[in-house]
Amino acid sequence: MRVDSASLPAGTGASTRDQDTGSYKPGYELVAERILQLIGELRLRPGDRMPTENDLATQLGSSRTVVREAIKILSAIGRVKAQKGRGLYVADDDGMLGSARWGGFFLPTDLDHVYMLFEFRRVQETSASRLAATRATPTELRAIEAAAETCKEGHLSSQTAVFERGDDDFHLGIAAASHNDFLVAAVREARRLQHQSSIIGLHGTVGGHAAEAIEEHAAIFRAIRDGDPEAAAHATAVHLDNTLEDYRREIQRRVFG
Repeated sequence: MRVDSASLPAGTGASTRDQDTGSYKPGYELVAERILQLIGELRLRPGDRMPTENDLATQLGSSRTVVREAIKILSAIGRVKAQKGRGLYVADDDGMLGSARWGGFFLPTDLDHVYMLFEFRRVQETSASRLAATRATPTELRAIEAAAETCKEGHLSSQTAVFERGDDDFHLGIAAASHNDFLVAAVREARRLQHQSSIIGLHGTVGGHAAEAIEEHAAIFRAIRDGDPEAAAHATAVHLDNTLEDYRREIQRRVFG
């Protein structure tokens, strides 16, 4: 199956604006998105061999150089695996919400998908926080508090990697404190998909919400520590809504300057 080149923006190898959203996307981001679409259209499963770089370049109407950059991104986020001397393969993905289950459904550069993902996170994480407020053990509370402090340290020291590690530990710590393995898996995989979107669409950074996020984390922790399920759920909803709004602002900044 070939991708209809007429459906691709002109000059896929160069930076352009998406015809539907008007958003600015470098060529390799567009090609990365098209490769994910192609995997879905061909119904390729984890472990299946993909077309070669030359074949992808031909089918997508792009250059091999741009395709190679797109493959590097997809390899880095675990969607494609390049085996030296053997070719390209759909990466193994046993995640509950990953390509093994969704067949490559999630498109990291599709804003509608990003918004749906945040909506999904809101449902899962407000539930996790509500349960954590009634089930968290003292050890789990200390872990959540420590993760919030790691976020704060990363922000104050301008160490993005430290902040992100603390952020992951904070949200996953709350999910663990819910004592519901399905919520833990859902929160982990949703955050993994959001990380993919951040890498491809925003180059790993999302606006200036870090300072507010620290205060929001503190409010969530206090509600869980105090055993107040509704306050915990509300504080989590506020945090995720503000994070999404920050994402929207960053997209607008990149599009309109």
